[in-house]
Amino acid sequence: MSTFSRARLAIPRQVRLYTNTYQVQGITTTPIPTTATTTARAAAVATRPFRPLTSSHLQTRTRLFTLAKAVQSSFFSTSARCNDPALTTPVPTPVAPEQAVHQGRPEEETVHAVVSTFDLFSIGIGPSSSHTVGPMRAAKIFVTDLKDHDVLEKVASLRIDLFGSLALTGIGHGTPDSILMGMEGESPETVETTTIQSRLKAIDEQKALTVNSTNRIRFDPSKDLVFHYFESLPQHPNGMRFCAFDDKGDLLATNEYFSIGGGFVVNERTQLAHGENVFYKGEQDKETKANKPVPQTRRSQDLATAALPFTNATELLELCQRENMTIAQVVLENELRWRSMEEIKEKTFAIWNTMDNAIKNGCLSTDEMLPGRLRVRRRAPGLYKKLLKGLYSTTPLYKDSTVSIGKSSLLGGGNGLTNQIPERGIDRVLPKRAVKRLMLPALDYLSVYAIAVNEENAAGGRVVTAPTNGAAGVIPAVLKYYLEFISDNPEQDIMEFILTTAAIGMLYKRGASISAAEMGCQGEVGVACSMASAGFAAVMGGTVQQVENAAEIGMEHNLGLTCDPIDGLVQIPCIERNALGAVKAVTAAQLALNGDGHHRVTLDQVIETMRQTGNDMQAKYKETSQGGLRVCVPVC
Repeated sequence: MSTFSRARLAIPRQVRLYTNTYQVQGITTTPIPTTATTTARAAAVATRPFRPLTSSHLQTRTRLFTLAKAVQSSFFSTSARCNDPALTTPVPTPVAPEQAVHQGRPEEETVHAVVSTFDLFSIGIGPSSSHTVGPMRAAKIFVTDLKDHDVLEKVASLRIDLFGSLALTGIGHGTPDSILMGMEGESPETVETTTIQSRLKAIDEQKALTVNSTNRIRFDPSKDLVFHYFESLPQHPNGMRFCAFDDKGDLLATNEYFSIGGGFVVNERTQLAHGENVFYKGEQDKETKANKPVPQTRRSQDLATAALPFTNATELLELCQRENMTIAQVVLENELRWRSMEEIKEKTFAIWNTMDNAIKNGCLSTDEMLPGRLRVRRRAPGLYKKLLKGLYSTTPLYKDSTVSIGKSSLLGGGNGLTNQIPERGIDRVLPKRAVKRLMLPALDYLSVYAIAVNEENAAGGRVVTAPTNGAAGVIPAVLKYYLEFISDNPEQDIMEFILTTAAIGMLYKRGASISAAEMGCQGEVGVACSMASAGFAAVMGGTVQQVENAAEIGMEHNLGLTCDPIDGLVQIPCIERNALGAVKAVTAAQLALNGDGHHRVTLDQVIETMRQTGNDMQAKYKETSQGGLRVCVPVC
């Protein structure tokens, strides 16, 4: 009986990136062919420096996993996807700029920032979009590949390997749990969250897993789920590898997936034993079972959204001025290339309803503690009750705050600060004060809404990746506050707000990243704050210049924000940080609205600064729980 060679799994993937040879005892899969040309191109592209930021466009990100896919576009197609549209791999295969030029199309046509709003905002479960939602989608895609290729029933065992950040913080983020649910055929949008823990307990006790809800196999999480704490795959810190074996221990299929933030997943095409590829998605010839040519998804999407493409904030502003449109109108026009107006409205309101329900569930929760060893108390229910009781109901009228500098005022005579006779001279000048309550309803409501969402996220509840789960509370809190206290046309305002924030999120996703494993928390709460600032400025009637200014301010003062969750849990400092992000977003929007749109630092410049800061940031501050608060605050 043969088994998958563990030594082969330990080999750094750099040495086999262009051959994809997988070793099984007695069997070696057929390698994907490489040539001197592709190897030379890979080396040349990998060492190419970033070009400086220009007013025309930002340089396409040159992270290794993107480049590897670009130079092998002749051999690799995008991830296989299941028939469920919600599980379609959102991030398409990148196309190298030189390839676009060779095909006679300018680079801007194939590297623009436009993606669907409903890829950027997706409904899922907590606590993490990159460590929970993405891995569940990857597992679902993998088992669907097996089913579509008629090997699912042959699977007798699985091996799951987690690398880098997924290994270091996976337990606290629920990564193993989400992968097992995905292997059983669940998706983040539809999984019943109340049954997850009982199902996981059954898997652990029975040492068995029901793949795709049909094929029951042996699976021991303590042996078949491997954490590679000190190894990362070169393409991305959030890497995972799935391997399926038959009853003889022979390898049936394997694939590596990368969860790149916001629930987005990219992957190498699945390799079957002897080199056959699992990529069909209804594209196979029924007679020959052979792959039909599949177009580059990135290029196909670019052509589909070319109505009003933009690459960076400068181009977006120019586009708005040229077409006399708002940012939300530009996004809506592009969305109409994918779906009808009715479907766009339906999906947009579904996103908001999920956000609103997360706020409601967090405020009305009867649970006292959040899960995990930190024993963090839920605060949203208590804060919300105080708001309802009117403890923070109104802002007092202005009072004259001038202070007379007379001797009697400071030393206890006349109407001084205290009616008691102090015993010490220092008590006469600075007596102990009675407790006062600061009445700032905007701050209180923004804070409780954001905290409510992120407590629900930390408890594994259903939230919206906005643009990630770790930052899921900022945008809902700001929009909820606007709808309850300012809005006079809720439906229109929801559309304007969400579509505007989506445009800003697209710029960050293309120009930098929305993954804390790459950028630190500036890529999550920082981006969410910037997006919410732009959305709030837009619904308040700001010009496109003011909206862009608001987005820039929102990020500028989040630069360098680290991701250092204690015990790997999305609780401390994540929950409070969302509350501060929501407050900061409204403040940034107000600053922008009080100006005329002219400002020294542009959004493009701050996005590039964020990217460079993230690249320079030490790995221990990027969602690894190896630095910052994690090492300074004891868990028990």
